[in-house]
Amino acid sequence: MNSRPDLPKLLLDNLLTAVILLDKHLIVRYVNPAAEQLMGVSARRLLDHALEQVVDYISLDLERLRHCLIQGQGFTDNEVTLVVENEPRSVEVSVIAVYDHQEQMALVELRKIDQQKRISQEQQQHSQQLAARDLVRGLAHEIKNPLGGLRGAAQLLEKALPDEQLKEYTGIIIAQADRLRNLVDRLLGPQRPGRHQVHNVHSVLEQVRRLVEMELPPGIKIERDYDPSIPDFEMEQEQLQQAFLNIVRNAVEAMHGHGTIKLKTRTVFQITIHGKRYRLAAEIRIIDDGPGIPENIRDTLFYPMVTGKDGGTGLGLSIAQNLIDQHKGRIECVSWPGHTEFCIYLPLRK
Repeated sequence: MNSRPDLPKLLLDNLLTAVILLDKHLIVRYVNPAAEQLMGVSARRLLDHALEQVVDYISLDLERLRHCLIQGQGFTDNEVTLVVENEPRSVEVSVIAVYDHQEQMALVELRKIDQQKRISQEQQQHSQQLAARDLVRGLAHEIKNPLGGLRGAAQLLEKALPDEQLKEYTGIIIAQADRLRNLVDRLLGPQRPGRHQVHNVHSVLEQVRRLVEMELPPGIKIERDYDPSIPDFEMEQEQLQQAFLNIVRNAVEAMHGHGTIKLKTRTVFQITIHGKRYRLAAEIRIIDDGPGIPENIRDTLFYPMVTGKDGGTGLGLSIAQNLIDQHKGRIECVSWPGHTEFCIYLPLRK
């Protein structure tokens, strides 16, 4: 059979897998039609541009990619967030070092994570979060019992002390015991759903907006984009309000005094939440254009005591997730520099 110099390109052009070829400077030298389709960008806009220039954000470790080129080694990353034109995609990435005319290059394969795999990953992550939450609650219960005894003993000691100056120390013990008790109560959070009644989710969001705007710095504004077709549904209004409030306040604190928060709602159809299929659900998105969530805490964001803020307790998002769980809903987050988006799904019909 005659060798055909164009055969490798012909094969790559017809692959269903997205393929990008990068040189040692991470400049795009080739992109196949499957990659154009996955990224939603034409080859003309990708070719001869640095990878970092053609995507808004990619969670792939680019230093690792450069090291792969130098060492001639490959690697796989099972979940990478790729953002192009403000649209996030979750992909599995495999990198192979190849040679082209004695030049070291990287062949990058991108595979979109399918729905079933995503559901499996979400269920596994949710189980881990529940286990972590239960562990913290168990520890909180163990702390709460002796804490009550400690406070009671300090009160008795205060009454028995003849010297008023010494009572200052028992006062400190009591105040710190109360502070710990408040922290423990927040760790325990609401254990079971409250009384559910039919309400409108937009009235809940509007109440959150009014509360936040009372304390909002002048450089931050809140925009709304509501879907009026979302029907009223059964909810524990105060619990959902607390969940939304925790997320919005988190956004305000992260934005350093300027930026925009958007409250957006939509109706979604045929959605799986925690392994159950629902015909209809309300989608609530809380979006900000702040600095983004630090990459090192994104995977553990909803775990108790995890925070990216100095002096933060790391309880706000964990409590929000707990309250959403009690409504049989799901909360997820996607973030990159300049964009953070919390998405809450609340089932309306099975």
